[in-house]
Amino acid sequence: MLEPSNNDELPVIPGKRYFTIGEVSELCAVKPHVLRYWEQEFPQLKPVKRRGNRRYYQRQDVLTIRQIRALLYDQGFTIGGARLQMTGENAEQDNSQFGQLIGQMISELEEVLHVLDN
Repeated sequence: MLEPSNNDELPVIPGKRYFTIGEVSELCAVKPHVLRYWEQEFPQLKPVKRRGNRRYYQRQDVLTIRQIRALLYDQGFTIGGARLQMTGENAEQDNSQFGQLIGQMISELEEVLHVLDN
């Protein structure tokens, strides 16, 4: 079976409440062991576990998995990079603070350069 290259080619998510790991594997074109690994790496991914530790994913979980899949397979992010992208709101705040810090460092370095020139 050839895996779809992007999420546009994935099957439509049926209108069910819960999905087994096998169903999610087919819906997202990702092997079950990869889904279990992603649960450890992405805190947003928390399927319901019932008797026998069986996983039941909800629709939101399937959408999250497709988003992770797109970041990793289509956009070429690493696991760490995808994790940062998934926590987008925090990343935007960090970026603005980071930008302010860089601006401050540049102005301080320019002052040092000015002192050294004189």
